[in-house]
Amino acid sequence: SLEDAEQVSSSGVTATVAALSALIESGNPLHKDGQLWTPHRPARPEKSEGGIAIKMVSDFEPAGDQPTAIKDLVEGVDRHDRTQVLLGVTGSGKTFTMAKVIEETQRPALILAPNKTLAAQLYAEFKKFFPENAVEYFVSYYDYYQPEAYVPRTDTYIEKESSINEQIDRMRHSATRSLLERDDVIIVASVSCIYGIGSVETYTAMTFQMQVGDRLDQRSLLADLVAQQYKRQDINFVRGSFRVRGDTIEIFPAHLEDRAWRISMFGDEIESITEFDPLTGQKTGELKSVKIYANSHYVTPRPTLNQAIKSIKEELKHRLQELEKAGRLLEAQRLEQRTRFDLEMLEATGSCAGIENYSRYLTGRQPGDPPPTLFE
Repeated sequence: SLEDAEQVSSSGVTATVAALSALIESGNPLHKDGQLWTPHRPARPEKSEGGIAIKMVSDFEPAGDQPTAIKDLVEGVDRHDRTQVLLGVTGSGKTFTMAKVIEETQRPALILAPNKTLAAQLYAEFKKFFPENAVEYFVSYYDYYQPEAYVPRTDTYIEKESSINEQIDRMRHSATRSLLERDDVIIVASVSCIYGIGSVETYTAMTFQMQVGDRLDQRSLLADLVAQQYKRQDINFVRGSFRVRGDTIEIFPAHLEDRAWRISMFGDEIESITEFDPLTGQKTGELKSVKIYANSHYVTPRPTLNQAIKSIKEELKHRLQELEKAGRLLEAQRLEQRTRFDLEMLEATGSCAGIENYSRYLTGRQPGDPPPTLFE
């Protein structure tokens, strides 16, 4: 009705006014105590593929205003200017100019695009400019997404339903791996990069390396792979799975598309590590060592998971008491049923549907803290 529309409009205006008032009263939220806010940047593990120079490949040289623009932008980066603007009409070579700036500065770059279509276009262009470097693509991997909902009038609970694009999921894993392993990284991303992703501390804690000659127990290796959310698939060998054939373990890493690794063991010693085509089985190379990254960005070490489960149970207890005092028994019953089911799944498998709902506990953050994102 008209009255309802006016109420919604009024509440929206009130919220905007309140936000502006808070901004005027307390200042820019990015500036606290006279210092500029910066995202959490935890310590990085040693990079196994570092030291590669960023090298641009092109038949063209900068022309017109491009040399001046490149020089000014590079000087701005060296001065640590936080914001710079490059203006130009369509077709004036802004992408080429930025590629030159990246080559001059020799720094990893994150390029944000307003939508997936433009991100894909920029990704293709930068791939051509930097064929020898790690140019990655990081956008939302959902082909279809329906959030969970509850309709009180009919007492209907609608579960979250989604369809994940396997190719884009692989590219997201490839992007995060490149960030942790290489210096020559250029990531083209959509707004997806500012949304929550698993903590880099727990993600790297679940990573492990294997070298030829290492001694390890096959059972413990398989347990580690399961903890990383890899699935055992003896027949349908796909990305994010592993299979066992006697003393040979084959792993299809989360970040690779057409290559897998074969770990051949002699007793409890790694005899060889072979790279092969999972479709044909043909050997494509011999490796001295491999680093296994998790099949999910939300993996959590067991001690952290146990602490998170304990904290979730504590909050559930308080929340149920609040709902029962308010006489909302149906809501309390629904919340308890759903949360306890999720907790059982977490205890049994280390994961559950909608695990991102518990990300604050899994990453050890306080209420109001920003979630971990690609920027970390």
